[in-house]
Amino acid sequence: MSNVAIRVEGIGKRYRLGAARPRFPTLRDALVSTTQKAARTLTSPIRSLRERIPLETFWALRDVSFEVAEGEVVGIIGGNGAGKSTLLKILSRITTPTEGRAEIHGRVGSLLEVGTGFHPELTGRENIFLNGAILGMTRQEIALKFDEIVAFAEVERFIDTPVKHYSSGMYLRLAFAVAAHLEPEILIVDEVLAVGDASFQKKCLGKMGDVARQGRTVLFVSHNMDAVQRLCSRAMMLERGRVVVEGPTASVVSRYLSRDLGKAAPTTPVSLSDVRRVGSGEVRFQTVCYSSGDEAVGLQAHPGGPLEFTLLVESDADRHVESMAVSICTRNGTLLVNADSLELGQAVPLSKGPNVVVIRIAALHLNPGSYSVGLWAGDALATTLDYIEEAFELEVVPVQSQGFGVTPGVEATVPCDFAVESRGSLQSAPVNIVAD
Repeated sequence: MSNVAIRVEGIGKRYRLGAARPRFPTLRDALVSTTQKAARTLTSPIRSLRERIPLETFWALRDVSFEVAEGEVVGIIGGNGAGKSTLLKILSRITTPTEGRAEIHGRVGSLLEVGTGFHPELTGRENIFLNGAILGMTRQEIALKFDEIVAFAEVERFIDTPVKHYSSGMYLRLAFAVAAHLEPEILIVDEVLAVGDASFQKKCLGKMGDVARQGRTVLFVSHNMDAVQRLCSRAMMLERGRVVVEGPTASVVSRYLSRDLGKAAPTTPVSLSDVRRVGSGEVRFQTVCYSSGDEAVGLQAHPGGPLEFTLLVESDADRHVESMAVSICTRNGTLLVNADSLELGQAVPLSKGPNVVVIRIAALHLNPGSYSVGLWAGDALATTLDYIEEAFELEVVPVQSQGFGVTPGVEATVPCDFAVESRGSLQSAPVNIVAD
Protein backbone atom coordinates (compact mmCIF):
# COMPACT_ATOMS: atom_id res chain seq x y z
CA MET A 1 0.00 0.00 0.00
CA SER A 2 2.69 2.52 1.00
CA ASN A 3 4.65 2.34 -2.28
CA VAL A 4 1.64 2.46 -4.64
CA ALA A 5 1.14 5.90 -6.20
CA ILE A 6 -1.86 5.06 -8.43
CA ARG A 7 -4.32 2.17 -8.13
CA VAL A 8 -7.11 1.85 -10.71
CA GLU A 9 -9.85 -0.75 -10.22
CA GLY A 10 -12.45 -1.47 -12.91
CA ILE A 11 -12.63 2.08 -14.27
CA GLY A 12 -15.24 2.64 -16.97
CA LYS A 13 -16.53 5.78 -18.69
CA ARG A 14 -19.77 5.82 -20.70
CA TYR A 15 -21.04 8.66 -22.88
CA ARG A 16 -24.49 9.16 -24.35
CA LEU A 17 -24.44 9.94 -28.05
CA GLY A 18 -26.85 12.58 -29.33
CA ALA A 19 -28.28 13.44 -25.90
CA ALA A 20 -28.66 17.11 -25.02
CA ARG A 21 -27.36 18.11 -21.60
CA PRO A 22 -30.11 19.70 -19.45
CA ARG A 23 -29.51 23.40 -18.81
CA PHE A 24 -30.23 25.46 -15.73
CA PRO A 25 -33.52 27.44 -15.76
CA THR A 26 -33.25 31.15 -16.58
CA LEU A 27 -35.37 34.17 -15.70
CA ARG A 28 -36.94 34.01 -19.12
CA ASP A 29 -37.93 30.39 -18.44
CA ALA A 30 -39.67 31.45 -15.25
CA LEU A 31 -41.56 34.30 -16.95
CA VAL A 32 -42.98 32.08 -19.68
CA SER A 33 -43.48 28.97 -17.57
CA THR A 34 -47.27 29.10 -17.92
CA THR A 35 -47.05 29.11 -21.72
CA GLN A 36 -44.54 26.30 -21.65
CA LYS A 37 -46.77 24.14 -19.45
CA ALA A 38 -49.62 24.58 -21.93
CA ALA A 39 -47.35 23.66 -24.81
CA ARG A 40 -46.12 20.56 -22.98
CA THR A 41 -49.71 19.43 -22.43
CA LEU A 42 -50.50 19.75 -26.14
CA THR A 43 -47.33 17.97 -27.25
CA SER A 44 -47.19 15.31 -24.51
CA PRO A 45 -47.97 12.40 -26.91
CA ILE A 46 -45.06 13.48 -29.13
CA ARG A 47 -42.70 13.88 -26.16
CA SER A 48 -43.70 10.50 -24.77
CA LEU A 49 -42.84 8.88 -28.10
CA ARG A 50 -39.48 10.68 -28.20
CA GLU A 51 -38.67 9.62 -24.65
CA ARG A 52 -39.23 5.97 -25.58
CA ILE A 53 -36.52 6.14 -28.27
CA PRO A 54 -33.42 4.55 -26.70
CA LEU A 55 -30.29 6.69 -26.55
CA GLU A 56 -27.11 5.23 -28.03
CA THR A 57 -24.25 4.91 -25.56
CA PHE A 58 -20.51 4.65 -26.08
CA TRP A 59 -17.97 3.23 -23.64
CA ALA A 60 -14.74 5.22 -23.95
CA LEU A 61 -13.23 3.03 -21.19
CA ARG A 62 -14.34 -0.34 -19.84
CA ASP A 63 -12.98 -2.41 -16.96
CA VAL A 64 -9.52 -0.81 -16.81
CA SER A 65 -7.39 -1.89 -13.85
CA PHE A 66 -3.68 -1.36 -13.08
CA GLU A 67 -1.23 -0.15 -10.43
CA VAL A 68 1.70 2.25 -10.67
CA ALA A 69 4.40 2.23 -8.00
CA GLU A 70 6.03 5.35 -6.59
CA GLY A 71 8.84 6.58 -8.86
CA GLU A 72 7.71 4.43 -11.78
CA VAL A 73 7.42 5.87 -15.32
CA VAL A 74 4.62 4.13 -17.24
CA GLY A 75 3.78 4.71 -20.91
CA ILE A 76 0.21 4.48 -22.22
CA ILE A 77 -0.05 3.88 -25.96
CA GLY A 78 -2.79 3.13 -28.46
CA GLY A 79 -4.45 4.49 -31.56
CA ASN A 80 -6.76 7.50 -31.74
CA GLY A 81 -9.99 6.85 -29.85
CA ALA A 82 -8.46 4.09 -27.70
CA GLY A 83 -9.36 5.92 -24.45
CA LYS A 84 -5.95 7.24 -23.40
CA SER A 85 -6.96 10.88 -22.88
CA THR A 86 -10.20 9.87 -21.15
CA LEU A 87 -8.23 7.78 -18.66
CA LEU A 88 -5.85 10.65 -17.88
CA LYS A 89 -8.75 13.09 -17.43
CA ILE A 90 -10.30 10.73 -14.88
CA LEU A 91 -7.01 10.43 -12.99
CA SER A 92 -6.65 14.24 -13.10
CA ARG A 93 -10.17 14.61 -11.61
CA ILE A 94 -11.43 16.47 -14.67
CA THR A 95 -13.92 13.73 -15.58
CA THR A 96 -15.76 11.40 -13.23
CA PRO A 97 -15.88 7.68 -14.06
CA THR A 98 -19.16 5.89 -14.75
CA GLU A 99 -17.96 2.87 -12.80
CA GLY A 100 -14.91 1.73 -10.86
CA ARG A 101 -12.58 3.68 -8.61
CA ALA A 102 -9.05 5.12 -8.57
CA GLU A 103 -6.75 5.80 -5.62
CA ILE A 104 -4.07 8.48 -6.05
CA HIS A 105 -1.45 9.01 -3.35
CA GLY A 106 0.35 12.33 -3.75
CA ARG A 107 0.01 15.74 -5.37
CA VAL A 108 -0.88 15.49 -9.07
CA GLY A 109 0.30 17.77 -11.88
CA SER A 110 -1.25 17.33 -15.32
CA LEU A 111 -0.15 18.39 -18.79
CA LEU A 112 -3.30 17.53 -20.74
CA GLU A 113 -4.26 20.70 -22.60
CA VAL A 114 -1.13 22.76 -23.18
CA GLY A 115 -2.03 26.43 -22.85
CA THR A 116 -5.20 26.01 -20.83
CA GLY A 117 -5.63 29.08 -18.62
CA PHE A 118 -3.73 31.54 -20.81
CA HIS A 119 -5.52 34.87 -21.31
CA PRO A 120 -4.75 36.55 -24.67
CA GLU A 121 -4.94 40.10 -23.24
CA LEU A 122 -2.41 39.41 -20.48
CA THR A 123 1.35 39.55 -20.95
CA GLY A 124 3.59 36.52 -20.89
CA ARG A 125 4.72 37.46 -17.36
CA GLU A 126 1.14 37.75 -16.10
CA ASN A 127 0.12 34.50 -17.78
CA ILE A 128 3.00 32.64 -16.15
CA PHE A 129 1.63 33.54 -12.71
CA LEU A 130 -1.98 32.93 -13.77
CA ASN A 131 -1.30 29.60 -15.47
CA GLY A 132 1.00 28.45 -12.67
CA ALA A 133 -1.73 29.11 -10.12
CA ILE A 134 -4.23 27.14 -12.20
CA LEU A 135 -1.79 24.24 -12.36
CA GLY A 136 -1.34 24.21 -8.57
CA MET A 137 1.80 26.31 -7.95
CA THR A 138 2.01 28.94 -5.20
CA ARG A 139 3.13 32.48 -6.05
CA GLN A 140 6.41 31.88 -4.24
CA GLU A 141 7.06 28.71 -6.26
CA ILE A 142 6.33 30.56 -9.51
CA ALA A 143 8.67 33.43 -8.56
CA LEU A 144 11.49 30.98 -7.81
CA LYS A 145 10.96 29.22 -11.15
CA PHE A 146 10.21 32.36 -13.21
CA ASP A 147 13.64 32.88 -14.78
CA GLU A 148 13.99 29.17 -15.54
CA ILE A 149 10.54 29.10 -17.19
CA VAL A 150 11.27 32.13 -19.38
CA ALA A 151 14.68 30.80 -20.41
CA PHE A 152 13.22 27.40 -21.29
CA ALA A 153 10.48 29.01 -23.43
CA GLU A 154 12.99 31.36 -25.12
CA VAL A 155 10.65 34.37 -24.96
CA GLU A 156 12.77 36.79 -22.89
CA ARG A 157 12.32 39.72 -25.28
CA PHE A 158 8.54 39.34 -25.39
CA ILE A 159 7.77 38.48 -21.77
CA ASP A 160 5.93 41.79 -21.17
CA THR A 161 3.98 41.60 -24.46
CA PRO A 162 0.35 40.35 -24.48
CA VAL A 163 0.34 36.75 -25.64
CA LYS A 164 -2.27 37.54 -28.31
CA HIS A 165 0.65 38.97 -30.28
CA TYR A 166 2.73 35.79 -29.89
CA SER A 167 3.23 33.37 -32.74
CA SER A 168 1.68 29.94 -32.22
CA GLY A 169 5.13 28.47 -31.51
CA MET A 170 5.94 31.08 -28.84
CA TYR A 171 2.54 30.54 -27.22
CA LEU A 172 2.98 26.78 -27.04
CA ARG A 173 6.58 26.97 -25.81
CA LEU A 174 5.61 29.26 -22.93
CA ALA A 175 2.59 27.12 -22.00
CA PHE A 176 4.68 23.95 -21.89
CA ALA A 177 7.46 25.64 -19.93
CA VAL A 178 5.06 26.69 -17.16
CA ALA A 179 3.50 23.23 -16.88
CA ALA A 180 6.80 21.33 -17.16
CA HIS A 181 8.36 23.13 -14.21
CA LEU A 182 5.82 21.86 -11.70
CA GLU A 183 7.18 19.62 -8.95
CA PRO A 184 4.32 17.26 -8.01
CA GLU A 185 4.74 13.71 -6.74
CA ILE A 186 2.74 12.43 -9.74
CA LEU A 187 3.00 13.90 -13.24
CA ILE A 188 0.39 13.05 -15.89
CA VAL A 189 1.49 13.94 -19.43
CA ASP A 190 -0.63 13.69 -22.59
CA GLU A 191 1.18 14.07 -25.94
CA VAL A 192 3.08 17.26 -25.06
CA LEU A 193 5.86 16.34 -27.49
CA ALA A 194 3.49 17.14 -30.37
CA VAL A 195 3.99 20.90 -29.88
CA GLY A 196 6.66 23.08 -31.40
CA ASP A 197 9.35 22.37 -33.97
CA ALA A 198 11.82 19.47 -33.97
CA SER A 199 14.38 21.21 -31.75
CA PHE A 200 11.80 22.15 -29.14
CA GLN A 201 10.33 18.64 -29.17
CA LYS A 202 13.82 17.36 -28.38
CA LYS A 203 14.03 19.90 -25.55
CA CYS A 204 10.66 18.73 -24.20
CA LEU A 205 11.84 15.13 -24.29
CA GLY A 206 14.95 16.10 -22.32
CA LYS A 207 12.84 17.83 -19.68
CA MET A 208 10.60 14.76 -19.34
CA GLY A 209 13.74 12.66 -18.91
CA ASP A 210 14.89 14.96 -16.08
CA VAL A 211 11.53 14.55 -14.36
CA ALA A 212 11.77 10.76 -14.62
CA ARG A 213 15.30 10.69 -13.22
CA GLN A 214 14.19 12.73 -10.20
CA GLY A 215 12.17 9.73 -9.04
CA ARG A 216 8.72 11.17 -9.59
CA THR A 217 5.82 8.99 -10.73
CA VAL A 218 4.92 9.66 -14.36
CA LEU A 219 2.09 8.52 -16.63
CA PHE A 220 3.16 9.35 -20.17
CA VAL A 221 0.92 9.22 -23.27
CA SER A 222 2.59 9.67 -26.64
CA HIS A 223 2.43 8.45 -30.23
CA ASN A 224 6.22 8.77 -30.41
CA MET A 225 7.38 5.23 -29.68
CA ASP A 226 11.02 6.34 -29.45
CA ALA A 227 10.13 8.69 -26.60
CA VAL A 228 8.06 6.01 -24.83
CA GLN A 229 10.92 3.51 -25.00
CA ARG A 230 13.47 6.05 -23.75
CA LEU A 231 11.43 7.28 -20.79
CA CYS A 232 9.27 4.36 -19.65
CA SER A 233 10.23 1.15 -17.91
CA ARG A 234 6.74 -0.31 -18.35
CA ALA A 235 3.88 0.33 -20.77
CA MET A 236 0.27 -0.59 -21.43
CA MET A 237 -1.66 -0.56 -24.68
CA LEU A 238 -5.29 0.52 -24.87
CA GLU A 239 -7.63 -0.55 -27.64
CA ARG A 240 -11.33 0.37 -27.78
CA GLY A 241 -11.28 1.43 -24.15
CA ARG A 242 -9.65 -1.71 -22.72
CA VAL A 243 -6.12 -2.68 -21.70
CA VAL A 244 -5.11 -5.33 -24.24
CA VAL A 245 -1.46 -5.78 -23.23
CA GLU A 246 0.70 -4.63 -20.32
CA GLY A 247 4.35 -5.32 -19.53
CA PRO A 248 7.92 -4.29 -20.42
CA THR A 249 7.96 -1.30 -22.76
CA ALA A 250 9.82 -3.04 -25.60
CA SER A 251 7.30 -5.89 -25.88
CA VAL A 252 4.25 -3.59 -25.68
CA VAL A 253 5.66 -1.24 -28.32
CA SER A 254 6.44 -4.22 -30.54
CA ARG A 255 2.81 -5.35 -30.24
CA TYR A 256 1.61 -1.84 -31.09
CA LEU A 257 3.84 -1.57 -34.16
CA SER A 258 2.74 -4.99 -35.43
CA ARG A 259 -0.74 -3.70 -36.23
CA ASP A 260 -1.64 -4.07 -39.89
CA LEU A 261 -2.15 -0.70 -41.56
CA GLY A 262 -2.54 -2.06 -45.06
CA LYS A 263 -0.25 -0.97 -47.88
CA ALA A 264 -1.77 1.18 -50.61
CA ALA A 265 -1.04 0.70 -54.30
CA PRO A 266 -0.03 3.73 -56.37
CA THR A 267 -2.95 5.73 -57.86
CA THR A 268 -5.46 3.56 -55.95
CA PRO A 269 -7.74 5.70 -53.73
CA VAL A 270 -7.73 4.67 -50.06
CA SER A 271 -11.12 5.06 -48.38
CA LEU A 272 -10.89 6.87 -45.05
CA SER A 273 -14.44 6.18 -43.87
CA ASP A 274 -13.47 3.58 -41.25
CA VAL A 275 -10.09 4.85 -39.99
CA ARG A 276 -9.50 6.22 -36.48
CA ARG A 277 -9.73 9.99 -36.51
CA VAL A 278 -10.26 12.98 -34.23
CA GLY A 279 -11.53 16.49 -34.94
CA SER A 280 -14.60 18.69 -35.13
CA GLY A 281 -15.79 17.11 -38.39
CA GLU A 282 -16.24 20.47 -40.15
CA VAL A 283 -13.60 19.24 -42.61
CA ARG A 284 -13.15 15.52 -43.35
CA PHE A 285 -10.67 13.63 -45.49
CA GLN A 286 -12.69 11.19 -47.63
CA THR A 287 -10.04 9.45 -49.77
CA VAL A 288 -6.32 9.74 -50.48
CA CYS A 289 -4.08 8.29 -53.15
CA TYR A 290 -0.45 8.75 -54.10
CA SER A 291 1.80 8.47 -57.12
CA SER A 292 5.43 9.23 -57.91
CA GLY A 293 4.35 10.78 -61.20
CA ASP A 294 7.56 9.44 -62.75
CA GLU A 295 6.75 7.05 -65.59
CA ALA A 296 10.45 6.41 -66.21
CA VAL A 297 10.89 4.46 -62.97
CA GLY A 298 7.27 3.59 -62.20
CA LEU A 299 4.59 5.10 -60.01
CA GLN A 300 5.84 3.59 -56.72
CA ALA A 301 7.47 5.99 -54.20
CA HIS A 302 11.26 5.83 -54.40
CA PRO A 303 14.24 7.62 -52.79
CA GLY A 304 15.01 10.96 -54.41
CA GLY A 305 11.92 10.86 -56.61
CA PRO A 306 8.80 13.05 -56.57
CA LEU A 307 5.70 12.08 -54.63
CA GLU A 308 2.18 13.42 -55.10
CA PHE A 309 -0.79 12.96 -52.75
CA THR A 310 -4.31 13.61 -54.06
CA LEU A 311 -6.82 14.27 -51.27
CA LEU A 312 -10.60 14.32 -51.54
CA VAL A 313 -11.67 16.69 -48.77
CA GLU A 314 -15.27 17.38 -47.69
CA SER A 315 -16.11 20.74 -46.08
CA ASP A 316 -19.41 21.73 -44.45
CA ALA A 317 -18.97 25.39 -45.52
CA ASP A 318 -16.79 27.70 -47.58
CA ARG A 319 -13.62 28.27 -45.57
CA HIS A 320 -9.86 28.73 -45.62
CA VAL A 321 -7.90 26.05 -43.74
CA GLU A 322 -4.69 27.47 -42.26
CA SER A 323 -2.93 24.14 -41.89
CA MET A 324 -3.39 21.10 -44.13
CA ALA A 325 -0.63 18.52 -44.03
CA VAL A 326 0.54 15.12 -45.11
CA SER A 327 2.99 13.54 -42.66
CA ILE A 328 5.23 10.54 -43.19
CA CYS A 329 6.50 8.70 -40.09
CA THR A 330 8.47 5.60 -39.31
CA ARG A 331 6.46 2.69 -37.94
CA ASN A 332 7.65 3.63 -34.42
CA GLY A 333 6.11 7.10 -34.73
CA THR A 334 9.16 9.26 -35.55
CA LEU A 335 8.15 12.12 -37.83
CA LEU A 336 10.30 12.34 -40.97
CA VAL A 337 8.27 14.45 -43.41
CA ASN A 338 5.61 17.06 -42.66
CA ALA A 339 4.38 18.80 -45.81
CA ASP A 340 2.19 21.45 -44.13
CA SER A 341 0.49 24.33 -45.94
CA LEU A 342 1.07 26.44 -42.82
CA GLU A 343 4.72 26.65 -43.85
CA LEU A 344 3.60 28.36 -47.05
CA GLY A 345 1.97 31.22 -45.17
CA GLN A 346 -1.26 30.91 -47.15
CA ALA A 347 -4.43 29.06 -46.19
CA VAL A 348 -5.95 26.33 -48.38
CA PRO A 349 -9.35 27.46 -49.78
CA LEU A 350 -12.20 24.94 -49.59
CA SER A 351 -15.72 25.21 -50.99
CA LYS A 352 -18.76 23.66 -49.34
CA GLY A 353 -18.88 20.03 -50.43
CA PRO A 354 -16.11 17.87 -51.95
CA ASN A 355 -12.76 19.41 -52.85
CA VAL A 356 -9.60 18.04 -54.42
CA VAL A 357 -6.33 19.12 -52.81
CA VAL A 358 -2.97 17.99 -54.20
CA ILE A 359 0.23 18.02 -52.14
CA ARG A 360 3.38 17.41 -54.15
CA ILE A 361 6.81 16.63 -52.72
CA ALA A 362 9.53 17.46 -55.24
CA ALA A 363 12.10 14.92 -54.03
CA LEU A 364 11.53 12.26 -51.37
CA HIS A 365 14.71 11.86 -49.30
CA LEU A 366 13.75 8.64 -47.53
CA ASN A 367 15.45 5.27 -47.48
CA PRO A 368 13.62 2.23 -48.86
CA GLY A 369 11.19 0.75 -46.36
CA SER A 370 7.68 0.99 -44.91
CA TYR A 371 6.31 4.27 -43.55
CA SER A 372 3.02 5.45 -42.06
CA VAL A 373 1.12 8.31 -43.74
CA GLY A 374 -1.01 10.69 -41.64
CA LEU A 375 -3.35 13.55 -42.57
CA TRP A 376 -4.08 16.78 -40.71
CA ALA A 377 -6.39 19.78 -41.17
CA GLY A 378 -6.55 22.53 -38.56
CA ASP A 379 -5.36 26.01 -37.66
CA ALA A 380 -2.17 27.54 -36.35
CA LEU A 381 -3.16 27.07 -32.68
CA ALA A 382 -3.70 23.33 -33.15
CA THR A 383 -7.52 23.42 -33.37
CA THR A 384 -8.26 20.10 -35.03
CA LEU A 385 -10.73 19.94 -37.91
CA ASP A 386 -9.70 16.42 -38.93
CA TYR A 387 -6.67 14.32 -37.95
CA ILE A 388 -5.92 10.78 -39.10
CA GLU A 389 -2.77 9.52 -37.45
CA GLU A 390 -2.42 6.46 -39.71
CA ALA A 391 -4.22 6.64 -43.05
CA PHE A 392 -2.23 3.90 -44.78
CA GLU A 393 1.23 2.37 -45.09
CA LEU A 394 3.54 3.70 -47.79
CA GLU A 395 6.24 1.48 -49.26
CA VAL A 396 9.35 3.28 -50.56
CA VAL A 397 11.15 1.00 -53.04
CA PRO A 398 14.82 1.17 -54.07
CA VAL A 399 15.66 2.43 -57.55
CA GLN A 400 19.28 1.75 -58.51
CA SER A 401 21.82 3.34 -56.12
CA GLN A 402 21.25 7.10 -56.04
CA GLY A 403 22.53 7.64 -52.50
CA PHE A 404 19.40 9.47 -51.35
CA GLY A 405 17.82 9.01 -47.97
CA VAL A 406 18.44 9.63 -44.30
CA THR A 407 20.82 7.74 -42.09
CA PRO A 408 19.27 6.10 -38.99
CA GLY A 409 20.66 7.43 -35.72
CA VAL A 410 21.82 10.76 -37.22
CA GLU A 411 19.96 13.96 -36.45
CA ALA A 412 19.72 16.14 -39.56
CA THR A 413 17.40 18.44 -41.46
CA VAL A 414 17.18 17.76 -45.18
CA PRO A 415 15.56 20.49 -47.35
CA CYS A 416 12.79 19.26 -49.63
CA ASP A 417 10.43 21.37 -51.72
CA PHE A 418 6.70 20.72 -51.69
CA ALA A 419 3.63 22.43 -53.08
CA VAL A 420 -0.09 22.55 -52.19
CA GLU A 421 -2.71 23.08 -54.88
CA SER A 422 -6.40 23.74 -54.34
CA ARG A 423 -8.83 24.99 -57.00
CA GLY A 424 -5.96 26.14 -59.17
CA SER A 425 -4.07 27.93 -56.36
CA LEU A 426 -0.42 26.83 -56.25
CA GLN A 427 2.14 27.75 -53.60
CA SER A 428 5.63 26.42 -52.94
CA ALA A 429 7.89 26.29 -49.88
CA PRO A 430 10.52 24.05 -48.28
CA VAL A 431 9.55 21.24 -45.92
CA ASN A 432 11.81 19.84 -43.22
CA ILE A 433 12.73 16.18 -43.10
CA VAL A 434 14.17 15.13 -39.74
CA ALA A 435 16.31 12.01 -39.66
CA ASP A 436 15.44 9.23 -37.25
